[in-house]
Amino acid sequence: MKRIVTFMLLLVALGAAWSIPAQGQRISPQENARQSHKAIKKQQKMLNKANKKQAKAMKKAAKKQRKQMKKANNRHKK
Repeated sequence: MKRIVTFMLLLVALGAAWSIPAQGQRISPQENARQSHKAIKKQQKMLNKANKKQAKAMKKAAKKQRKQMKKANNRHKK
């Protein structure tokens, strides 16, 4: 029963995809440029976010290392 339903859904999906004319799928140069610009902007945003996250992690690690050094120095003084 599930196979029949799945097969029918597949046929409907393929029928819908084939009914779209080939020219309707072409992208104008302006639309292509817009999509490209949008993708570049998104990539840049993700890169900036990753850089901020990495900088924060490095700062946190440095702080932790300073604390450990301070703690170790205090042990040697006693």
